[in-house]
Amino acid sequence: MSRNTKSWIFFNKSYTSNRMVETQNVEVDEDDVMSKTIGDYGKWQLQMTFLLALVNIPCTWHIVSFTFQAAERHVTCARSNSLENTTPILWNNFTQATDHCFIKNVTHVNSSGYSDVSASLIKCDEWKFEGKGDTLIKEFSLLCDREHLTNVADMTFLAGVAVGGLVGGIFSDRYGRKRMLMCAVFLQALLGTLIAVTPWFELYVILRTILGFISVSVVFSGFVLTVEIVGGKWRIVSGVAYMFPVALSYIMISGIAWLLPHWRHLQFAISLPGFLFVALWWILPESPLWLLAMGRTHAVLEVLRSAAKYNKKELPDNLDKQLLTEPDLQTEKASVFDLFRTGRMRRTTFLLCIIWFSLYLLYYGIVLNLGNIGGDLYVNTVISGIVEAPAIAISVPILLRMGRRWPLSITMLITGVSCLLTLPVPYIFNKQWIVTTLAMVGKFSISSTNVIVPIFTAELYPTTIRNIGVGANNVSAGIALILVPFLWDLKYLHPTVPMALLGACGVIGGLTVLFLPETSNLPLDATIKQQRSGRRMSCTRKVPKRVSA
Repeated sequence: MSRNTKSWIFFNKSYTSNRMVETQNVEVDEDDVMSKTIGDYGKWQLQMTFLLALVNIPCTWHIVSFTFQAAERHVTCARSNSLENTTPILWNNFTQATDHCFIKNVTHVNSSGYSDVSASLIKCDEWKFEGKGDTLIKEFSLLCDREHLTNVADMTFLAGVAVGGLVGGIFSDRYGRKRMLMCAVFLQALLGTLIAVTPWFELYVILRTILGFISVSVVFSGFVLTVEIVGGKWRIVSGVAYMFPVALSYIMISGIAWLLPHWRHLQFAISLPGFLFVALWWILPESPLWLLAMGRTHAVLEVLRSAAKYNKKELPDNLDKQLLTEPDLQTEKASVFDLFRTGRMRRTTFLLCIIWFSLYLLYYGIVLNLGNIGGDLYVNTVISGIVEAPAIAISVPILLRMGRRWPLSITMLITGVSCLLTLPVPYIFNKQWIVTTLAMVGKFSISSTNVIVPIFTAELYPTTIRNIGVGANNVSAGIALILVPFLWDLKYLHPTVPMALLGACGVIGGLTVLFLPETSNLPLDATIKQQRSGRRMSCTRKVPKRVSA
């Protein structure tokens, strides 16, 4: 999972009333529970956002770590005991066959060649690896007829991420953001530690699959809680700020992997810090908006009183009575089938599935294969993190000023074109730095896309099915994730095939966005019924002007 992930949920409970102000075609809800009590943003929200963002760091580590733990190294067949005194040069020149899977069956090697010119080929059963530390490939002998198991391990982890996105969203809606988050944080640290001591590769695959399921639940629940404790435009700012540690995580994991080349030591290093975050159970609040939707007004009051005290705000005397009059959105039962109930919902879901599939194939196709684009894996990962930070930062003014649809389309198209431009470079310039630069331009652009897509998606769905909608689209993203490990195997057909496919996905995804409406500064629908009677879907709507404070 930047790796974000990297996939993110934006969940914004919007409570409407009869008191609506319409200015320049934009409806503003004056009765937003966060804004009218503790303020849109303050010291309390800043502190909580910072703590929640930190929880996101181990998630990125677990997603990217496999790139280092299963890194390819130069490997040769190990010499037998009778030939252990043979120099490496003679051994490689006279006994190695076409690859490291077979070797000449000889008993003696000298400067003029091997003793038996008619020696047959036999399978290697031991190998010698260059470089320091043990990788998964070395310890579990994932070579030759077992080489495909590396992709299987990566694929099952990403399949867990895909399923976890949907199931985690359902659990988060049912049991609360905080409960889901903290349970997932503890299980993530526990599973990561167990993986570090597993003696069998089969058990490693099983545990890492569950880890993928849990890790995406940490990301989703944390993101939801982050945006639900703030109000107004700060939901965008806070949601984007939650993603900033992703960039830092890339740089950190590269340094940790360089210092700890043994895959087990690396696994311990990225797992054990997770236990420290369990202490956040006594610090983090439950989402006031989720509590309000569940009708738990006394719990809402406790959270708001604590936040108001920290923000130095005065709560209204009759707040408890006002909260009791808020509409209960849970009266409309939600299910996955609601995503296909109306023609508008079916169309929106279908188009978003294409966009999410393209996004994830592009983002993780680049992030999880930094070693395949050429150059040093550690350097590429650091550059990737450096590129990600400004890409996330510029997303804030873009979202606030330019809307969602056009920035999303443009960033996906830029990524697609950058990937396509790498195709002729080896034949025209033969310069690796040009390929790396183009790949990082694509990484920069798709990182911005990765911020915009979940926000845009959530705004297209009504509140009662928002988590389900984003989770369902994560399934299509999950299919892309499952394909990512095999994407770069297509280079054996032709070296340009992987980047050509990524480029095509960027172009298709960017054009698909234009068939969806703009959502910036428009009121969010609370129910499907409300959406039916609300604004009509238009692919040409201009970005509304912002309402002045």
